[in-house]
Amino acid sequence: MKKKIEILAPAKDLIHGMAAINSGADAVYIGAPQFGARSNATNSIEDVAALVAYAHLFNAQVFVVINTILYDNELETCRQMIWQLYDIKVDALIVQDMAIMEMDLPPIVLHASTQANNRDPHKIKFLKDAGMKRVVLARELNLHQIKEIADTADVELEFFVTGALCVAFSGNCYMSVANGERSANRGSCAQNCRLPYNLIDGNGETLIKNSHLLSIKDFDVSDQIPNLVEAGVMSFKIEGRLKDIVYVKNNVSYLRQKLDAFLEGNENYTKASSGKCTFTFDSALNKSFNRGYTDYFVNERHQSIGSWESPKSKGQYIGKLIRTVGNAYEIENGELLHNGDGLCYINENNEADGIYVNKVENGLAYPNVLKELKEGTFIYRNNDAAFIKIVEREDSAVRKISTTLQLSETENGFELKATDEDGNVSKVQLAHPKERTKNNESIEENFKINLAKTGFTPYIADEITIAFSENWFLPISKINEMRRTVYEQLSEIRLANYKVEEHQLVKTSHPYPETKLDFMYNVSNKLARKFYERHGVTEIEKAFELQWDPGKSRVMTTKYCIKYELERCPKYHRENMDKKVKEPLVLKQGELEYKLKFNCKPCEMEIWEKDAEFEIEEDHFH
Repeated sequence: MKKKIEILAPAKDLIHGMAAINSGADAVYIGAPQFGARSNATNSIEDVAALVAYAHLFNAQVFVVINTILYDNELETCRQMIWQLYDIKVDALIVQDMAIMEMDLPPIVLHASTQANNRDPHKIKFLKDAGMKRVVLARELNLHQIKEIADTADVELEFFVTGALCVAFSGNCYMSVANGERSANRGSCAQNCRLPYNLIDGNGETLIKNSHLLSIKDFDVSDQIPNLVEAGVMSFKIEGRLKDIVYVKNNVSYLRQKLDAFLEGNENYTKASSGKCTFTFDSALNKSFNRGYTDYFVNERHQSIGSWESPKSKGQYIGKLIRTVGNAYEIENGELLHNGDGLCYINENNEADGIYVNKVENGLAYPNVLKELKEGTFIYRNNDAAFIKIVEREDSAVRKISTTLQLSETENGFELKATDEDGNVSKVQLAHPKERTKNNESIEENFKINLAKTGFTPYIADEITIAFSENWFLPISKINEMRRTVYEQLSEIRLANYKVEEHQLVKTSHPYPETKLDFMYNVSNKLARKFYERHGVTEIEKAFELQWDPGKSRVMTTKYCIKYELERCPKYHRENMDKKVKEPLVLKQGELEYKLKFNCKPCEMEIWEKDAEFEIEEDHFH
């Protein structure tokens, strides 16, 4: 049996979710009324139910995100909400807090969120044995590590394929809560990583001024899909539950076409849902929100990944500024520009700046405000007005389920039978006197033309046969009525035949790979504590949010490394070791100050608050 490979799209709300399905998503993930890691992307149970019905029509799945840590007074509300989600036939929940594994749950499938910090093969195997059907892998992993996890854990693996990157290990960033009590683990990250900082060395000298030193490029490993499938990934996730509809449709359609090309004629893999998509636009990742792209660590550490000039969208590279002519710019490839475009460039202060294009005429771009730009400046388009206008149209991405129709005669009238690509059959009969056509002419073509008018239904009639023994007459109104009814019934049949997978959690007591857990395990309630204790954990530190020691805490651990970005890494830049930087390096932003600690052995960087004490590692590499 072929293994299903899935594209999983973000849905801010019902409209974005339906657009993702229409653009080719095999599954969507969406926030519930509470407890999602994007507190401003919540949805009512009714809206989630409507999305479930729409998705299931195409055999696509809906996963609901419950991936914040929970406090004791929220456990019962969460449990009741899970039962409501089960009742509306949600396919799975994406969870971070192990308290959920202790609750009295319906037989609903559970996935371990990337917030659960899924990097270690043995911990992932533990989660599988505890009842998780799928694990959303940490984004820092490389192909070899993913393969090792697949071989060790034998669990469904989901991996991000495009979108923004968290600079920290997901679930282990405490910068936001330490600086204003907005907890990322509670769904309200303040994005301190996207702020500008000064970098100061151990001598008190400023090495870099006012740069977004923790802001990194966006993720794109779409060209790695064949390698990731081989390594064991079966679901490709697009980041972006807060992104607009153009981003969703552009990313999903781009990946749909990419994945379909890989699946075509493949004996081992198949797509995970039904229907075929058509698009009125040419998708390209650089045409919607992006900060430039990196493959992060999928192919090991091999290039700079910072987006230091700006945390905003850079967009699509157009070309260099050739010259300023009067009150307009002549730009390489300027013929690509349209009225209303937004352009972006890096100014002399190394900051991202922008221009709005009022009109494009004779190859010249006339801005709303003429700014002094140096010839040779790289110009990017981060707002493609013509592209946005096309993509925003409802009919820019259409998904249709393939059917065959057969109109035949019965003893007392006629029957229309629809068979869809998944083998579902709908039949509608019409009692009608049998009368031959005028002059006994065949009107088969007329029947076919009207039966093919599937309009706004999710169906397309690929093959239509008329099986009559004589040239019978039927009014077109009756043909249209039969077509409408047969497709309405088919939708009901498809939804009735859709099987939501069920999984009843059975409590286990197999040992957790660790016996002592620090605050990075985010244990914030009695049920999570009980869960770990049952699995042999003897010491459990409280979650950061419940015990934060101001000024002295480690607020982030990351694979991203400022020393590497500066080309001063003892492993990768040995030739620069005569230009060592004096540690500790400090990031400063107004009153905020952080010290950087570099752990070269695991190739990680830690960020500590200013009053923290730690030893600086020697700058050598074993």
